Amino acid sequence: MRRLRIEHTTGFTYQGAVGASYNEARMLPSSTDTQFVLSSQLDIEPSTSVNYYVDYFGTRVAAFDVLAGHAALEITARSLVEVRRRPLEFSDLTWDRLAAASARSIATVEMLGTSPRTAAHPEVVEIARSIAAQHDTPARAAHAIAVAIGEAVEYVHGITGVHSTAAEAWTERKGVCQDITHITLGALREVGIPARYVSGYLHPNDHAEVGAPTMGESHAWVEWFAGDWQGFDPTNGIEIGDRHVLVGRGRDYNDVPPLRGVYAGPHKGDLHVQVLITREA
Repeated sequence: MRRLRIEHTTGFTYQGAVGASYNEARMLPSSTDTQFVLSSQLDIEPSTSVNYYVDYFGTRVAAFDVLAGHAALEITARSLVEVRRRPLEFSDLTWDRLAAASARSIATVEMLGTSPRTAAHPEVVEIARSIAAQHDTPARAAHAIAVAIGEAVEYVHGITGVHSTAAEAWTERKGVCQDITHITLGALREVGIPARYVSGYLHPNDHAEVGAPTMGESHAWVEWFAGDWQGFDPTNGIEIGDRHVLVGRGRDYNDVPPLRGVYAGPHKGDLHVQVLITREA
């Protein structure tokens, strides 16, 4: 088990006065069977009241409005979380039994459909179907597909944007974790394996010194259903370990953005984001 402290700051500086802003933040983790939240808080400047709730997919949401005039907005999420490794387990569920089981639950049916963000490129469809045909169980096929996609796409900043689709990222064969996760989701869903987008954080150093803050960033990975839900990080080609902190789940990135909102004021503003992750134990 590892204890991680996370400080995620997102700020906007506007080119003029903003009359009001309305926002939702998905930046605070929840306790699960493999992680325990020791503390968490959201600090907002200018100060305002916050309404907390859990959304449809089980993600903690902080909704807040800033109704007084302001030229800047800064949101800082601070969390202390104990995390355990989540090694893969391969179910012997067959393809036919998976199809029947998936159809009986809204939680799996919703994770079978494609979206504009995850729609698979024809080459990805071919790869996924070829790999699936080589495996008797969807659990083994899912892992092989995720590994293949992760190996095929190079992790590079600046090639894609926050609104890029899986098909666009595949054409470039380059992207960030969000893109690689979207491509993997499309591939898994094409062969009938329910799969969902997971947002969170990853400590970048497996051998981090205790007490030393490390620059990190938001991260994304996949979970698939093949009898039960299993997670995998295709960007890094690794199982979900005690460096991964889960924040939210959804059909794609659109369901779990760290911050979403609208404001009345100047068209343009400057955005800055910083994530610091510290191993505490």
